[in-house]
Amino acid sequence: MDLEFLNFPGAPPPPPTAAYSHAVRAGEYLFVTGQLGADPATNALVPGGTVAQTHQVMRNLQAVLAGAGTTLARAVMVRIYLTNFADYAAVNAAYASYFAPGKLPARTTVGVTALALGGAVEIDLIARL
Repeated sequence: MDLEFLNFPGAPPPPPTAAYSHAVRAGEYLFVTGQLGADPATNALVPGGTVAQTHQVMRNLQAVLAGAGTTLARAVMVRIYLTNFADYAAVNAAYASYFAPGKLPARTTVGVTALALGGAVEIDLIARL
């Protein structure tokens, strides 16, 4: 199986200190690198706290998926990384708003001590093309 390493202008660029692609296509699956709540135009975290960052993360994921010709509706597995589990309910509500009712991918949520750029939330996913 050939691998295709993908980067898309609509998503925040990888920082010079990090070596990764936005996504890797492997057969009929797309493995999407974790996205932060960074505005692609500035590469800075959006203001407004965890919920605002969650919405930006989801927009960044949508940009990567669109670049690969797919959507969030094709996500099969998602991992959410949170620096503060007190934000779980708010992040969950923002995240769920991007999916049709009853069409949620499998998911794991992990508490972490810190994220790049000082982010509050990061999300990666696997989608079936």
